[in-house]
Amino acid sequence: MQCTNRNKNGTDHRGQNVLDYSMRIKTKNETSSAAERFATMTEPAAPFTEVGVTDLEQLKRRLLQEVLKTVVNSALSTPLRRAANEAAALAWLESEPILVFPTLFEEKARVARQQAHKQQLVRARSASMVAEAA
Repeated sequence: MQCTNRNKNGTDHRGQNVLDYSMRIKTKNETSSAAERFATMTEPAAPFTEVGVTDLEQLKRRLLQEVLKTVVNSALSTPLRRAANEAAALAWLESEPILVFPTLFEEKARVARQQAHKQQLVRARSASMVAEAA
């Protein structure tokens, strides 16, 4: 499929690349089946090993339980669990997730504690403002 309405740079009057469009049409018509059209041959972002999942999950549970034992404020348990999950997800992007996870979890837990503390201060300030207004 050849388009005669193209500029010197290969685009039509709307600025769309005519050559790319004709290549897409040709490629689409050459594909014989839907299975071939949608088949992908990509490498996973991180290698998957069932043993690694088990080891990382065990480490995550153990470190999270240790941190939760020291928590006085029960409202902090959900942010800490979220921090553990986020740290595990980020650790999987590394070649040695078990080695990276403890540091990531420590950083995420510190941020979760800081955010919870800020939230507690805002709530206390808001409660005093509401009490003064009443």
